[in-house]
Amino acid sequence: MSTTHPAITPNFRQVPARHAWAWVVSGFQLFKANPAMWIILWLIYLAIIVPISFLGPLGSVLTSLLAPVFAAGMMSGCQAVAQQQDLEINHLFAGFKKNTAQLFAVGGMYLASLLAVVILLVLNMDNATLAALKLGQDLTPEQTDVLLRPLLFAMLFIVPILMAYCYAPVLVGLHNLSASVALKLSFMACLKNILPFLLYGVIFTALLLIAMMPMGLGLIVAVPMMMTSLYASYVDVFAVDAAH
Repeated sequence: MSTTHPAITPNFRQVPARHAWAWVVSGFQLFKANPAMWIILWLIYLAIIVPISFLGPLGSVLTSLLAPVFAAGMMSGCQAVAQQQDLEINHLFAGFKKNTAQLFAVGGMYLASLLAVVILLVLNMDNATLAALKLGQDLTPEQTDVLLRPLLFAMLFIVPILMAYCYAPVLVGLHNLSASVALKLSFMACLKNILPFLLYGVIFTALLLIAMMPMGLGLIVAVPMMMTSLYASYVDVFAVDAAH
């Protein structure tokens, strides 16, 4: 198994926007080191998460709690590959062996934040629009216009939530930080690097669209690369020596 960083809050830095492409390239190099195992890890993750997601509201809660635990495991796998170690199935479950409670807390805070946004969205919608959405009916142009403002309002809150969540699993999993500290640090790091992250989002959106063309088969490569490229961005933004 890979080694972990000491429980010291890492410093982050601002990097140029052009580094977004370097993250994708570095992520591909990590994936290329053992593509079969990366795909196997992703399929195992899906085999666990997909059935749980069918459990209704309970499934949504469980998947939200488990996601950062598995993400931390993926990050430990990335770290192992970067250190020229073998990628193993055990890496996927590394988050269940170390700092697990704080990883669950990351998922819980993330879910609570999204629920708060949903509640605010519902409170800003009229009854007729809510009824139409519940029944799956088509909205009238007037209802669509009314819905647009609260949706934009919700997006203003969702973006910072995603920024806070972005690096939280790796900061908790590899640096032993508490959930609250990791979420705050992740948000600040993303905010300082908003331009490379915007460009990274555009690049990966294009890659995902391309990956979906051949019957979606390209996703078995593109989705694991999202994790490996995220690790590459973490190494860059936090100036981590990936070889140690």
